[in-house]
Amino acid sequence: MLLGIIILHLIYLFARTVAFDHPPVTTVFEILSVLAFSVAVAYAFIERRSKSKETGYFILNIAFFFQLGSSLFIKDLLEVPQILRSSWFGLHVASALLGYAAITISAVYGFLYLMLYHQIKASNFGVIYKKLPNLETLEKMNFTAVTMAFGLLTLAIIVGFIWLQKTFSDYSLSDPKLIGTFIVWAVYGIGILAKKTGELKGRKVMLLSVTGFVIAVFSMTVINMFFSGFHKFN
Repeated sequence: MLLGIIILHLIYLFARTVAFDHPPVTTVFEILSVLAFSVAVAYAFIERRSKSKETGYFILNIAFFFQLGSSLFIKDLLEVPQILRSSWFGLHVASALLGYAAITISAVYGFLYLMLYHQIKASNFGVIYKKLPNLETLEKMNFTAVTMAFGLLTLAIIVGFIWLQKTFSDYSLSDPKLIGTFIVWAVYGIGILAKKTGELKGRKVMLLSVTGFVIAVFSMTVINMFFSGFHKFN
């Protein structure tokens, strides 16, 4: 069922792209739809890798409410700046949103891990304990999400630099949004390296995931709205 919904959602996004001649990321509510798709795709990949379906309720509710908000308030823009019709722009934003979806999922797994950890420590075997997989499985699912986030953000950064040079003559590498993205990328890169070398595991990995998520949210909201330069066009 999930795979069928993902395919239908992909067809919908492709149809919007063809109908309006621009990637479906030019308004907040188009972006919400892409985010819903991204969360579903990232979760489906993680579920397949881990063979654990117990966390679907927690993750897919996020995708549902993102799409609900999009469906209720989306507007069709026939006229958009030519800059937003670029395929490089579409690839940059799509990979970034997929990366942020993976970051969101890693944070959810981080919260679930910490909740389950404290329940076990307190010998309180309640609903969370019965609904969730064990701590080891949650840690593996979290690390899969973190790895996805890092890889997709790397792609978004590379494509973004190519697109910047083709589009803007006055861009600056000191743009606050770029710096914020690099910080998020570095946090997850350091986390992956520390995890691989055994210097970081368990609760510390989960705390890193939650910290990275908080920085990412700050970058996408406060920095993007009030401090960024050329990123403000959308």
